[in-house]
Amino acid sequence: MKRDWDPADVDRLAQRAATGDEDAFEALVRLVYRRIYRWALVRVGDPDDASDVTQRVLVRLHAKLESWERRGRFSTWLYRMTANEASSWSRRAARRAAWLRPWSGEAAGRSTHSANIDQERLVDLVRTFFMDLPPRQREVLDLVDFQGFSPGETAEMLQMNPSTVRANLLKARRSLRSRILEERPDALELLP
Repeated sequence: MKRDWDPADVDRLAQRAATGDEDAFEALVRLVYRRIYRWALVRVGDPDDASDVTQRVLVRLHAKLESWERRGRFSTWLYRMTANEASSWSRRAARRAAWLRPWSGEAAGRSTHSANIDQERLVDLVRTFFMDLPPRQREVLDLVDFQGFSPGETAEMLQMNPSTVRANLLKARRSLRSRILEERPDALELLP
């Protein structure tokens, strides 16, 4: 998958924004907004929560941009900021949910969809199974397979060993494939 930005261009834009150039900062926000949202969504799983996390990251970005150390890529620094904010958001959400549980009545279960043999159903299955992956596998799969980062870039962003990234990627791909085929054996010809 082709990336929608060039990391070197983003680095240059971030450097200008870090010096107080408001036009550069606005351009930077327009460029990275969707990426931040996607990273947040992968971590928190809910579009509304991801939107809130994205807004919080943008506020932090404005306040902390001058602290970005230019030794590494801006995208790596921004990813770490987003991951930290999403983790904090998830912890707060878990505390709120635990506090509200005694007053909430029935817990909501997952709805199941009727099995139609079509691409839309397969996409729904992939989404569901993707969100069921362990968080680290979900992050790695999203960054490499869906966003087009190399395993080396992903390792840098996640501050992991490249072989650990590749292992998580392999586990995630195998898990998705086996769960899809378990649910939809007829999907074999649709899978890569």
